Amino acid sequence: MSVTIHTTSRGVEFVRTPDACFAGLPDFPYEPHYVDLDGLRMHYVDEGPRTGQVIVLLHGQPDWSYLYRKMIPVLVNAGYRVIAPDMIGMGRSDKPTNIHTHTVNAHAAWWSLMIEALELRDITLFAQDWGGFTGLTVVARRPERFRRVMISNSALWLMPEPILDVPQGIKREDHPVDPDAKIRTFDHFAADCNAKGLMKEDMSEFFHAWMLYALTGPELKPSGNLRRDFGGLTLTDHEARAYDAPFPSEIYMTGVRTLPSMGSLIDERQNLQDWGALKQFEKPFLTVFGDFDNLVGTEKTQKTLIENIPGAAGMPHDRLPAGHFIQETQGPELAKRLADFMVAT
Repeated sequence: MSVTIHTTSRGVEFVRTPDACFAGLPDFPYEPHYVDLDGLRMHYVDEGPRTGQVIVLLHGQPDWSYLYRKMIPVLVNAGYRVIAPDMIGMGRSDKPTNIHTHTVNAHAAWWSLMIEALELRDITLFAQDWGGFTGLTVVARRPERFRRVMISNSALWLMPEPILDVPQGIKREDHPVDPDAKIRTFDHFAADCNAKGLMKEDMSEFFHAWMLYALTGPELKPSGNLRRDFGGLTLTDHEARAYDAPFPSEIYMTGVRTLPSMGSLIDERQNLQDWGALKQFEKPFLTVFGDFDNLVGTEKTQKTLIENIPGAAGMPHDRLPAGHFIQETQGPELAKRLADFMVAT
């Protein structure tokens, strides 16, 4: 496959996954929409009546808006306008090739630009994983744009203690893809972590290992990660292909490889300022976490949000029998909880 490297007016080099890669995806019949963000094209699903209340669904790593295929129909049928964007570097969005592109602040800035470009107000936010870490950053900085927030298996990185205590200041260039690595697939990685005893109550060492494997593992594939979800989930081969579709070759993989290491590049001063702002957020704030997510879905993380954010008081917080990718195993139920939350608040 020949690859065209594009360049923005600011000199940012990026690649764009061919449309043919997304043909025939199961249960995802949505027409693509795009918004230009300083020369990079962000893809988003936009379904439901334009006059309906706006719901924004933010995904994380290593997935894309396809993760929301089980929630979108439920919410559209309830009369809401549903917008599910792909992070820059993921899905159908443009993919910068520079390994230093991805940081929490960069993605928060892109989300803000998207919100402004689409003129979104009174937003109901649902976010998970890095969609939550970056999305809550926008909530902290732009609270006037949001009407309510529902979070699953995510938080801010510092509240004020780190969610995962990993070494800061990683140099991504020191960890190139290793074609000769023994730890090649996600199954290899998980087995190695088990052998080393990294799967325990404090998952910081596991996450540090995950950052390094994501950078170096020669056979890293999004579907491999999803299929090893905490608690387990089943993907058909067609669904697995859909998760892998945005990344037909290595040059498209920069986002998948470097998003985890955003956890080692936290702007501590800014993050703590964002946490202080979020502690002033009085609009409705609901948490529904996966009971089997031992990484960022722990009871401790959920409790910290509930006890510190004013808008969380009195909300029907819950834990569902699900792992990290809760949208896969509990999508319709999450959508129902979100719709009920919107009616009640």
